[in-house]
Amino acid sequence: MDEIFDVLVVGQEGRIGYEAAVFAASLRRSDPDFAGRLIVAEPQPGPLWHSDPRIADPALRALLGDLGAQIVPFASRHFGSEYPYGNKIEALRVMDPGRPFVFFDSDTLITAPLGAVPFDFDRPSASLRRENTWPRIELYGPSLADIWGALYRQFDLDFAASLDPGHPEHFWKRYSYFNAGFYYHRSAPRFGALFERYARTIRDAPPPELVLQELDPWLDQIALPLVIHALGGGLDALPPGHLDGAASCHYRSFPLLYARESDATVELLETVLAPNPIKKVLKAYEPLRKIVYQGKGRILRDLFDRDALPRREAAIRNRIKREKLWLR
Repeated sequence: MDEIFDVLVVGQEGRIGYEAAVFAASLRRSDPDFAGRLIVAEPQPGPLWHSDPRIADPALRALLGDLGAQIVPFASRHFGSEYPYGNKIEALRVMDPGRPFVFFDSDTLITAPLGAVPFDFDRPSASLRRENTWPRIELYGPSLADIWGALYRQFDLDFAASLDPGHPEHFWKRYSYFNAGFYYHRSAPRFGALFERYARTIRDAPPPELVLQELDPWLDQIALPLVIHALGGGLDALPPGHLDGAASCHYRSFPLLYARESDATVELLETVLAPNPIKKVLKAYEPLRKIVYQGKGRILRDLFDRDALPRREAAIRNRIKREKLWLR
């Protein structure tokens, strides 16, 4: 019998709250028989936030409930406004320790039933839809092996066992590096406790090899491979083609979705956002109003050839910005 697991996204005031509603609508449409809970973890106001991070719009909160989501509050103990990506670390505390979980960034569409994804919750992994964003190697600075090796040693982890021997020493894909757009494990609180400890230690007491490296906004993606390795997972734990493939799309922004994703993904987005009860709430968010409901996304889409996209996401973003269609 397949395991029942829960899904976690973060929802808060502004963009992420609206994206959480789009996520919920896509899950309900693409996986109507999903047996787990959809948890929208909401940071609460406190000394680490400059303003109230809760979803203020009562209509949006009601829509999330209508779409099957449960809004669950959590306290920000370590990150908050100074590092909002820390939400995806601290939110793990609210989950049931007895149920497996899958975390998704809110800017994700579910495009097929998640029950068909062959998760092994005892071997965690994360998104491999990533670019070579960290670390940045200086001419006379530490090498990739020096930097990643120092991090593994800091937490008494087996660095050699984490390497992909199919790539040479100076190529970034030899080293476990993930996008934090999704990750999963058998216990969210256990995963989250390690994630918190590793991220805080790297932030507060980085090894000397990191002295030239920027940690913001990469801190979560620096700590994530260490957590996955410590819990017995790795780069090969999830067969390719499911998440970031047939079952999910981490689009990152609505303009990027229209620029580079498949026709089927665009059709799904427009279909799930078409019902009037959804439209009347989500059109309050300017990027959805202009890109989806006013049709500017279709205009943007005609600017790009999906079979010949620029290799780096930054080039796509810059083209969209030149057309004054970068709305997020």
